[in-house]
Amino acid sequence: MKILVEIVHPADVLFFLNPIRIWQSQGHRILVASRRKDVTIDLLDAFAIEHHVISSAGSRLLTLGMELAQRDVALWRVARKFRPDVMCGFGGVAISHVGRLMSIPAISFYDTERAPLQHKLTLPFISRLYVPESYDGPVARGRTTRFPGTKDFSYLHPENFVPDRGVALAAGLAEGMPNYFLRLVGWQANHDIGRGGWNADTLQGFVDSISSRGRVHISSELPLPPELECYRYRGPVAQVHHLLASCNCYIGESATMAGEAVLLGVPAIYAANDRRCYTDELAEYGLLWKLPAVDSESLCRAVAETAALDPGQWAGRLANYLEGKVNLARYIAREVLSHSSAVS
Repeated sequence: MKILVEIVHPADVLFFLNPIRIWQSQGHRILVASRRKDVTIDLLDAFAIEHHVISSAGSRLLTLGMELAQRDVALWRVARKFRPDVMCGFGGVAISHVGRLMSIPAISFYDTERAPLQHKLTLPFISRLYVPESYDGPVARGRTTRFPGTKDFSYLHPENFVPDRGVALAAGLAEGMPNYFLRLVGWQANHDIGRGGWNADTLQGFVDSISSRGRVHISSELPLPPELECYRYRGPVAQVHHLLASCNCYIGESATMAGEAVLLGVPAIYAANDRRCYTDELAEYGLLWKLPAVDSESLCRAVAETAALDPGQWAGRLANYLEGKVNLARYIAREVLSHSSAVS
């Protein structure tokens, strides 16, 4: 079969990495339509995934709209030439439009409830939508399936990823002291419209405090103040999860990375005035701390709480959460193929 995969975000690369490998091992032809955003292209190249860049991310509502129009046209041209039996993506705006126009099944996976623009542009046109069991947002009526777990289980399930401490050390892990991983986002995606991140004083005060206790690693989509550049993560982009798995705590604005940290066995502090179904679920299991009102003092207090956790208690909470979860990569590979127009 011929499968077109739409990649618009760095997390999409990881989400589809193992399904792509499964499809390739089965002899299917894959075409990846990519997008310049943050480290998306770097990740695709690092994992040796052949791809075609068809758009670059906009930074404001107007430019996001212009990019969408351009991406729709570019994807239509790619699909017209490749003639896929099925298309898939995470979010799936462009594939939903092109799929409807060309009568090609378009399969989307998604997990963000508060994304009104995304939903309006996608749900009326998508062939099938897959969301986590905990998802409580809008769905495509009569065309939605729920899956156990979260998107992280596609690439961080124990069958798909084993942390390597040697790789973590090469990527900057400091031995003999606590390590903290801090993630800052650009707030430029369509579901980020009207929202913003930490202020400069909060960031500086928090880093000053925790850097006195251990090593701080900062991954940021935005430029950092000059005095914080020394903390920026400079290891290979494809090795960041090896480092994250060896850290004592994750703190940041990225819900995706908060979920990744927990799956790797690291307590997570989700410090953003936003929510996801899976961050709520992880908080209920006692694996994640939610801080919608972000200030340096609250951040430091949350870090202290994670440090005080009993290892046995943490392991029990994580085991309870993992019960019943599946290797999502296999699930994705199977489900996408089941919707192919080539399936008789």
